[in-house]
Amino acid sequence: MRLLSAERPIVTNLIRDLFGNPFRPVSFSPAWRTSTVLALASQMYELRDFSALPILADALQDAGCDSTGVLDHCRGAGPHARGCRVVDLVLGKE
Repeated sequence: MRLLSAERPIVTNLIRDLFGNPFRPVSFSPAWRTSTVLALASQMYELRDFSALPILADALQDAGCDSTGVLDHCRGAGPHARGCRVVDLVLGKE
């Protein structure tokens, strides 16, 4: 299968959403799993609606998250999909 040049950035970003950058691994502290963070992540996962990822970033930051990899991913343009690595980390679906 050959991708059109317009499709490559979309596919590349989707792969990053699911698997991250292997050269910049992201660490995740269980302490960041507050009730608000878990509720937001669960809702996004179940509804397959990731438009609240910037709000999740704020909730993670309020919980003490200082990981630029996690926060930047949540605030990034996406695309985001079920299997998003940050949502999976929050929900313990590693």
